[in-house]
Amino acid sequence: MATELTAEHYLERLHALQSPEELVKIQRYFKTGPGEYGEGDQFLGVRMGGVFALTREFIAMPPGELERLLESPLHEARAGALSIMSKQAEHKKTPASRREELFDLYLRRHDRINNWDLVDVSAPAVVGGWLFDKPRDILYDLARSENLWERRTAIVSTAYFIRKGELDDTFAIAEILLRDPEDLVQKAVGGWLRESGKHDRPRLLGFLDAHAATMPRTMLRYAIERLERPEREHYLALRTR
Repeated sequence: MATELTAEHYLERLHALQSPEELVKIQRYFKTGPGEYGEGDQFLGVRMGGVFALTREFIAMPPGELERLLESPLHEARAGALSIMSKQAEHKKTPASRREELFDLYLRRHDRINNWDLVDVSAPAVVGGWLFDKPRDILYDLARSENLWERRTAIVSTAYFIRKGELDDTFAIAEILLRDPEDLVQKAVGGWLRESGKHDRPRLLGFLDAHAATMPRTMLRYAIERLERPEREHYLALRTR
């Protein structure tokens, strides 16, 4: 029997995977509540492995139903919707019209993308993949947003470009976010600088020479993670002067 590709049916299947023990683990792992990340999130208690396995059955869910899932207060439901969006965007047979629709849905409902895992599971393929052969001005707008998740989207989306060997936007957006106060933005910037360094080590070192002294320590530590110990110590010493 074919799977009914509706948000309602997805939620029914998701609830069947609920585990009280997993709920305790998840609530310990995610910071949620007033003034924290994922404010207003509710958790059902489903392992992310179970969520992603379920998405494979709903891979062809249409955008209208995906938006209904994004409207759910359940974190796992939105994680599932964004995972489906990513898989659709990555699939070679997905037409450009659908990929554009997914990109538009992501940006239009960014209010429902309110934690680091939701950004990371979807932004590279849905946003970066769509923008790869197009103007990327929207990423610079997002990098200057007051919303920390939009800023994280700006840098995380460039993962698609990095995989293709294009590093300009990663370094440019990293400069915009150099003074970002949020650790989950700092970690993403540092991590993506590190990944860029795998493709162009001299460019990473040049960026660090220019900015290590004033980068947030969290961002710097992530950026230098793969360097040799003497280089790491050198850049950390610049930060403490």
